[in-house]
Amino acid sequence: MALDAIAVKALVNELQCLVGGRIDKVHQPERDEIVIHVRTYDESYKLVLSASSANPRIHLTERSKKNPAVAPMFCMLLRKHIGSGKITAIEQTGFERIVRISIESYNELGDLTVKHIVAEIMGRYSNVILVSEEGRIIDSVKRVDGSVSSVREILPGGEYCTPPSQDKLPLTEFDNGSKLDLSGPVKADRALLASVAGISPLTAREIVYRVFGTTDVNAGEISINKAAELKLAVIRLAEKVRHNEFSPCIITDSHSGRLIEFSAIDIKQYETLAEVKSSGSMNEAVDDFYYMRDMHERMRQKSGDVSKLLNNNIERVSKKLSILEKTVHDAENREKYKIRGDLITANIYRISEGMKEIELENFYDPSGQSVKIALDPSLSPSMNAQRYYKKYSKAKNALVEAAKQIEAAREDLDYLESTLYVVEHAETVADINAVKEELAALGYISRRGKQTKKRGAERSKPMHFVSSDGFDIYVGRNNTQNDHLTLRFANTSDMWFHTKDIHGSHVVIKLGIDKDIPKTTILEAARLAAYYSQARESSQVPVDYTQIRNVKKPNGAKPGMVIYESYNTVYVTPGLIRESEEQK
Repeated sequence: MALDAIAVKALVNELQCLVGGRIDKVHQPERDEIVIHVRTYDESYKLVLSASSANPRIHLTERSKKNPAVAPMFCMLLRKHIGSGKITAIEQTGFERIVRISIESYNELGDLTVKHIVAEIMGRYSNVILVSEEGRIIDSVKRVDGSVSSVREILPGGEYCTPPSQDKLPLTEFDNGSKLDLSGPVKADRALLASVAGISPLTAREIVYRVFGTTDVNAGEISINKAAELKLAVIRLAEKVRHNEFSPCIITDSHSGRLIEFSAIDIKQYETLAEVKSSGSMNEAVDDFYYMRDMHERMRQKSGDVSKLLNNNIERVSKKLSILEKTVHDAENREKYKIRGDLITANIYRISEGMKEIELENFYDPSGQSVKIALDPSLSPSMNAQRYYKKYSKAKNALVEAAKQIEAAREDLDYLESTLYVVEHAETVADINAVKEELAALGYISRRGKQTKKRGAERSKPMHFVSSDGFDIYVGRNNTQNDHLTLRFANTSDMWFHTKDIHGSHVVIKLGIDKDIPKTTILEAARLAAYYSQARESSQVPVDYTQIRNVKKPNGAKPGMVIYESYNTVYVTPGLIRESEEQK
């Protein structure tokens, strides 16, 4: 977690906008999360204080969460003690991950009192504690007794004391007279963490990277000159932090888009492996990071069952296809059964009942080779002939039926694989819900009870982009949306794009009055089609394009499945273009 003391200092510096403001509302949407609405003379704010073990934090937000119908006890207690109170100070305790918010409010007797909300952002030991003016604990989100911690109890009526300090020098106090212990068989970043308080592993690695150009450096192998450079890098960072010079940013994986971390300082250590996006403020960076991480977690949970269902069906259809193809292969040898029946019939006078085998001349073979024919001794010669004729007839019928089933199985497999691609690249919960509805309509998911559509339920819309020439380009997010986009939304003269023989989204250029599409727009639409396909990580991807009038949907075809003719093909490298303002 990069919410180290540096990030906390940046947050506290920005939270000074709340000083002088009055507390309007207090909510507790989660068991370990408090949201305080603060109203100043010219603005309203929402302050989040979370004691979550996985995501402890404090920051401003513009987003809202659903609150429980009945407020929890701690929320009611906060409303009693700090409701309508005035924030007089917001401070960082030492250079720790602890924030103290001081609030003036009147008690039941009408006396002006001061209460403190202490947010301790310390991993699984995180807490939000309400403290009296005398330093007594009124209550906390998490009560900690002797059975949980023998060092520090957090219980109503007890004296509040800060967590034990670490035996390290705070970053803000680091100067030329300070020492770095670079001895021992440890990595340089671990040595920094052991010597300097208030920095995260990410920050420690960044300091090492800026000096050595890599993070893989052994502390014991550092030369005297490089050790001096490393110390100077720490001093420079300390100076920036003391002067509140921060560069908040969010780091994501360049290939998968997966969130990696956020930071109060600029991060360069990932080089081309990650994208570092600057944020307008530390509060914005923290809020966006945890919102996106929460959204990704919800997406993972929502899509997990659907992905498993699709993978199971893909495996089932693949096995079925393998069996059918074997049936076809076996049926291709059906003529041998007819030949054996004919040979038995022509030589029936030479066969006696009870024979297990007979060798007969094959008059179908130009070379006149003889063939050994297995017989069932319990059957008469004529019944043995009929047995081979039945095998021939069965294989012939199986070939016809298997060919039909193979075509249907391949269509099923194509649909399931394309739907799995949609699920794996879904960006919103609405996209996953749309896929679930689609699968339920096709019978892959059983509907339980009476299904009713919620009024105002969130529905996903096609992605909308604008080409450099000003043309509107739409991209389907799922199979049902692809059908709607291609078969209903688009006009017959609009241009349609799809990757050649590769699962992906339908892409449509809306022409409007201007029917002359510039080559630049065609290439941009093709790049979008390649980007929103299974070939996203490839180059020189073939993309077919044609007018909508040339795209047809066969009767009974599954969602998203179409055929087309009279098309052109262009080879492009996948890429994005400018999104429309309405999509943003």
